[in-house]
Order: sequence, then C-alpha cells, then structure tokens
Amino acid sequence: MVRNFADAPIDDSVLDELLDLARRAPSAGNTQAVEYLVLAGPETAAYWDVTLPAPKRRRFRWQGLLAAPVLLLLLTRPEAYRERYAETDKDRADTLGADLGRWPVPYWWVDAGAVAQNVLLLATDAGLGACLFGAFDHERAVLDTLGVPDDRRLVATIALGHPRPDEPGRSAGRRRPPVDEIRRRGRWTTPPPPA
Repeated sequence: MVRNFADAPIDDSVLDELLDLARRAPSAGNTQAVEYLVLAGPETAAYWDVTLPAPKRRRFRWQGLLAAPVLLLLLTRPEAYRERYAETDKDRADTLGADLGRWPVPYWWVDAGAVAQNVLLLATDAGLGACLFGAFDHERAVLDTLGVPDDRRLVATIALGHPRPDEPGRSAGRRRPPVDEIRRRGRWTTPPPPA
C-alpha cells in the first residue's frame, strides 16, 4: 500500500484500461454488480471533506495520501444478487433469490474484493501506486455527498497515483505466516504437518 503520491495525473487511457481489466474478476452467477465512481484531481476534495474534515486533515499522518490524483470508489448493489438468483437459470428463487439474508456468504462483498485485488495488481503492473481503505462510519455521508443511489454500498476506496518514497505503515512489520503454517492438505490438522 502506497501512502505518498505525486500529484501528477494518471492518463485516462491507462485508468480506463485498468478498470476494464479489473472488472473481469469472478462474479457469482456472473451478476457483475461492482461499479466504479472515479474522483480525479479536484473532485477528490469532496471525499476528503467528508471523511477527513479540515482540522483533522492538517494533523493527518499521511499527507502524501491526500495528493493521490485519483480516488476510486468501489461500489456494489447487493440487491442485484437476489435478482440474479431469482432468475430461472439459477433455480434458487425460493432461497438465495428470495432474500439477501438467506445468503450464507454475501457474495457482493466477495466479488467486490476480487475486483479490488485486480485493481491493486493492475495498478502495480502499470507502474502506479495504490492504497485501499474503508470509509467506515462515513460510508453513507460520502455516498450522499456524491449522489450515489441508496441501494449501493461502498466497499472500499482505492487511492491511485504515481508513488513517491513512502514510510511503511504501522502494520507493515507484522509477520506474514509462511505458507507451511496456513496450508493443510486432505484433512484439517493442528498444527499443519511439516512440509
């Protein structure tokens, strides 16, 4: 995750290609209910005004994050999944197509996560930096400010831009478990068997 950006713009063709490729992530029932709201240049101020008002902004540790030339809001419409699974080819109208509460795993979040991962990987491939973060308790205020319909949810915001030298975040030093500690084969065993 990059938290320090040059304020140089991202070429529209690079951004468009990145978003086109990112949307090709897997999608439950091919529902394809992940949408983008792109804020570029001065448009990003509307986001920061809601999530980080001026007094807080001045004390914000990651001032370089505020320079990101693009904020990409990843949105999903959960109801699209209920509608899709009520269609005849899915034959789940009595369960998943009846009510979002019947979904044991809310795939609108899973699908959006796959798109987000694609955005992050494709940004790196394009020589850009990216930082994914949530709106948390500001979600509805951000969406209302930007005119997003009530049936959309903000999954995450991804800052995109040309990276500048950066100091790692506080979480960067956390140990990433080796694959041998998290991989099991054939049957769950505790701890995993030695490789």
